[in-house]
Amino acid sequence: MYNKVIIMGNLTRDVELRYLPSGSALATIGLASNRRYKKQDGSLGEEVCFVDVKLFGRSAEVANQYLRKGSRILIEGRLTLESWTDQSGAKRSKHTITAESMQMLDSKSASDNAQNTNYTNAYSAPSANVGNVDNTNYPQNIPEINIDDEDIPF
Repeated sequence: MYNKVIIMGNLTRDVELRYLPSGSALATIGLASNRRYKKQDGSLGEEVCFVDVKLFGRSAEVANQYLRKGSRILIEGRLTLESWTDQSGAKRSKHTITAESMQMLDSKSASDNAQNTNYTNAYSAPSANVGNVDNTNYPQNIPEINIDDEDIPF
């Protein structure tokens, strides 16, 4: 089976951060994603999808530090179904997104210097651009490749 969600939108509220008994961070965010379309009569219509997103580990802490209500982000993750019994005894459920990676899309001037950076959840595959790492103090051992126009086969 394949369960993959990619959604871009704006936060509907500030990040709610808490820590699990294991010590791992858990952040819950509300995300609104808009879709604009043209109706049959030619007028413009708009629909908004509201969804809760859960972030774990370092991405939860980064979200809490840099994101605020209205922040624009891109989330990649999977759909999960949460079920519970409310106070009146009725069974309730809702779909949420469990994030595997998060990318902040606001400009750097809007929220300091952590925007437009990809933060990957500790439980997913590592990403090449996780965090704001300054590599200027480390030697770069990248070999130089010389390719002439004659070497290109097309």
